[in-house]
Amino acid sequence: MKLIKTKDGEEMSAKAFHVIKDIVKSNPYAVLGLATGTTPLGLYRCIIEDYKENGTSYQHIRTVNLDEYQGLPKSHPQSYAYFMRENLFRYLDIEESNTYIENGTAQNEAEECARYNKLLSEMPRDIQLLGLGRNGHIAFNEPFTPFGSKTHVVDLTENTIKDNARLFDDISEVPRKAFTMGIKQIMHAKQILILASGVNKADAVYKTVCGEVTEEVPASVLQLHPNCILIADSEAASKL
Repeated sequence: MKLIKTKDGEEMSAKAFHVIKDIVKSNPYAVLGLATGTTPLGLYRCIIEDYKENGTSYQHIRTVNLDEYQGLPKSHPQSYAYFMRENLFRYLDIEESNTYIENGTAQNEAEECARYNKLLSEMPRDIQLLGLGRNGHIAFNEPFTPFGSKTHVVDLTENTIKDNARLFDDISEVPRKAFTMGIKQIMHAKQILILASGVNKADAVYKTVCGEVTEEVPASVLQLHPNCILIADSEAASKL
């Protein structure tokens, strides 16, 4: 695992942007694995700014996302499909038909998981972007998720529900389940880029980089990936 320390979240986002741009410029048909949440927002702003200033094209790029809330349609303001449209896709020349995410309103969980598994097998990702949870989770793969897991439905933990409640009018509106890409599929990406910002991520960063590889800390499995970059700001890297 390659570790890059930055002074703050802004520099973290800029460093991450250059990793993504290098892939897009070298392969205009690349498949990007993308993530939601607050951590990648700075990176997405960099991508948008570069597109406006330099015209870096995403016309033939394809994207797949890590996860989606169960029960929320793509039009819901808190769905991850909506998040990606409003924070990235609508500002680029990317084709909507080339952007893929789990269907949060799928009636049959098993069929939806099977569909996404097939999609991922047919679209090898050139890079997978990840955020890092405070307990070391990646995507919605919470502690003790098997390393061999594929796309599955998870019951969100109380901590995750509380963390996400700030985005809803009331905690009762936060979905209790989500579809998520499995750890095995995350590890199948040719390259992994994981971002961490803030002192509340310091323990997770330490365990990810220096700790035992254990399902108790899902992100620790990234130590086994042959091409993984962790970019952490000074606060997140403070225990290293």
